[in-house]
Amino acid sequence: MPSPNERPLRVCSFESRRASEMKSLIERNGATATIAPSMREIPLDDNPAVFKFVEELVAGRIDIVVFMTGVGATALLAAVETRYSREDFLAALARTVVVVRGPKPTAVLRGWDVRIDHRAPEPNTWREVYQLLESTGPLAGRRIAIQEYGQPSVELYKAIESRQGTVVPVPVYQWALPHDLAPLRSAIQGTIAGDFDLILFTSAQQLNHVLAVADEDGLREKWLEAANRICVIASIGPTASENLRSQGVRVDVEPTRSTMGALVKEAVAAAGPLLAGRAEPTR
Repeated sequence: MPSPNERPLRVCSFESRRASEMKSLIERNGATATIAPSMREIPLDDNPAVFKFVEELVAGRIDIVVFMTGVGATALLAAVETRYSREDFLAALARTVVVVRGPKPTAVLRGWDVRIDHRAPEPNTWREVYQLLESTGPLAGRRIAIQEYGQPSVELYKAIESRQGTVVPVPVYQWALPHDLAPLRSAIQGTIAGDFDLILFTSAQQLNHVLAVADEDGLREKWLEAANRICVIASIGPTASENLRSQGVRVDVEPTRSTMGALVKEAVAAAGPLLAGRAEPTR
């Protein structure tokens, strides 16, 4: 097998929504790209929790609203507008404290012309959100609505409740596996076969789906062993890294900024030196 210095770096990404952009970024950085979409967003069309949240918001029973993602914020407004006017919802929102987790929900809310009271600092994990909430005053007795982003932020909820605050979860969308699992299965098998030098994760949920499909095929342990032994593993940021490590995946690279561009550029640059001395796959 040629050494990494004798051929382009072989990169696998599990990006779904921005798959074409990811492929282009990898190729522009001189590597070859395999894109295996791992997730599909499913809007919660029948979502009583959203409408209950709006009722309480309009009635003045919500003290703080936390927007965790841009996609989720957009989906929330779309769901709200099936029953309420945008103007009434935004007017009610203006009477609360509005908190955003990072730049993407910030951009969405600015597009709505909504006042943002607080923005969590980088790296935008639940810990920064919690510290920011604490800085707004005692949490005891306050009702805090949190726009969920695929799965509940259990650690954040526990931290708020430990200070006698009340969490109002607002689930907006959930993640499902892609309809076509063939690319994901091929990427799992390719990792085991030693076909990749670098694996990129752009969200925490991607690993959950990779392992779910690997489990289904009886390949979980083989994939974990091959990924950790053969490949350089790059994570887009602390939230994804925390999930990777908790499930037994080593994180070699985390970029200075949590963007796809920074992830690809810094991971490709770091991969060559990190691959030196790694074990070759068993043929």
